[in-house]
Amino acid sequence: MKSPSPTPESIDEYINSFSNEVQVILNCLRNAIKSAAPNATEKISYKIPTFYLNGNLVHFAAYKNHIGFYPTSSGISAFQDQMRNYKISKGTIQFPLDKPIPLELVREIVAYRVRENTI
Repeated sequence: MKSPSPTPESIDEYINSFSNEVQVILNCLRNAIKSAAPNATEKISYKIPTFYLNGNLVHFAAYKNHIGFYPTSSGISAFQDQMRNYKISKGTIQFPLDKPIPLELVREIVAYRVRENTI
């Protein structure tokens, strides 16, 4: 898998730096996030794709064997029971590349983060 450029200028540039198979996964994830946060803006932060709405909302990134999804620690703790099948840490969920990403769960987490950031 090709690594992204040191600092991509856009989410499109970031996604396009990966293989076609990974691009499809990243675009599906991006679209799920957009559908749950239509007013969020896209940017690159910490050299990875970020959705921003009154502050950072969520981030995502591709790695050799997984997609990292970063909904902050509150997004993890609120949905911890639904993440039993995934490796998680305080602020990260790892979705294996060889399994479908639970896009409905992603949308629910993003909607939760939107509510948090708009209170």
